[in-house]
Amino acid sequence: MKAGQALWCRIVPGGLKLAIRLTPKANIDAIEGVETDDAGRCYIKARVRAVPEKGKANKALIALVAKRSGIAKSLIRIDSGETSRLKMLFVEGSSEDMVDKILRITQ
Repeated sequence: MKAGQALWCRIVPGGLKLAIRLTPKANIDAIEGVETDDAGRCYIKARVRAVPEKGKANKALIALVAKRSGIAKSLIRIDSGETSRLKMLFVEGSSEDMVDKILRITQ
């Protein structure tokens, strides 16, 4: 991954971290691209139909990212922001193939 290529995705020891802004209770499950907020933070914009109760929206987000990337759900977890719209996902593993799969989820 080239510097500055995807500020919403970074390689960390043991895997990748993804910055995501999640909107629950949406009409569809979708990844809607990348946005930058007024503070300069870059994140993936995602929507899920699930409600934000008892972790249902978080589970739906993990399932959506897994489906779009082709990476197993068991390798993806919420690293921070469980009760917030802004979340950090951790994807275990950092092979070049995995990085390519993650970078494609917004296309």
